Amino acid sequence: MKFQFIEDHRQEYAVKTMCRALSVSECGYYAWRKRPKSEREQKNEELTQHIQQIFEHNRQIYGSPRIHVELNDLGVKCSRKHVARLMRAAGISAGQKRRRVRTTDSSHKNPVADNRLNREFNAFAPNTRWTGDITGIETGQGWLYLAIILDLYSRKVVGWSMSLHRDEELVEKALKMALIQRCPKSGLMHHTDRGSQYTSQAYQGLLASAGITCSMSRKGNCWDNAPTESFFGTLKREWTHRHHYQTQTQARQSIFDYIETFYNRKRRHSALGYLSPVAYEQLNRKELETTV
Repeated sequence: MKFQFIEDHRQEYAVKTMCRALSVSECGYYAWRKRPKSEREQKNEELTQHIQQIFEHNRQIYGSPRIHVELNDLGVKCSRKHVARLMRAAGISAGQKRRRVRTTDSSHKNPVADNRLNREFNAFAPNTRWTGDITGIETGQGWLYLAIILDLYSRKVVGWSMSLHRDEELVEKALKMALIQRCPKSGLMHHTDRGSQYTSQAYQGLLASAGITCSMSRKGNCWDNAPTESFFGTLKREWTHRHHYQTQTQARQSIFDYIETFYNRKRRHSALGYLSPVAYEQLNRKELETTV
């Protein structure tokens, strides 16, 4: 392990210095370099190459669980712990978390709905339970706000909207997109926080006209809308925090690409047996066709 460390860092530090620091001889190191690699070392190198390719192909987003699933689908059998060890050794890692932006304005006198969803986040058919929320994305031209509608059945983003303003129009556009795309039947429950955007007369009118039951989180309790909060955390950790958007236009294009090209259609979701939302719905198409 010490000789491998020296080999991995020989472009950064002098070999002599590292040998002295690790209490090994230079002669021993150079003898180790000439030694033919074992079958295990060769297999680990091949597996690391597979891991690197999957990591790059998936926008440098996947951690060991999803890479492990990809490897199994390719017929490469190994344990998840082994994948994690090789990723650490190769310096392959996903992004880090950043600060959370507060977007809920609950200082209003609008009527608030009960928490009818009550953290029942599993939906057994599409268009039976939707959740919605707003988040902010920082750019060089100020904040860009994103509102989404998430179908809890497949965790698919079925409606979204972006704006410079965190207002009623932002969330109304996201809801209208979801209604047009999904055409839900009666019996749908729609859950959000109790922000002024969602309690507004216009938004509540849209829900009522579509026959949708409204549910809202308890005050100051983000866990009541955990799946949507989780999506925003994923979006930022995997994508927006990896980019520095100079303009609002750059941010819009990047977020559109992530949601429609990657998240909905390609990204493996742990709650769906590591299928993408679209793949999950296609697998259950017969159920979808009888419900939508």
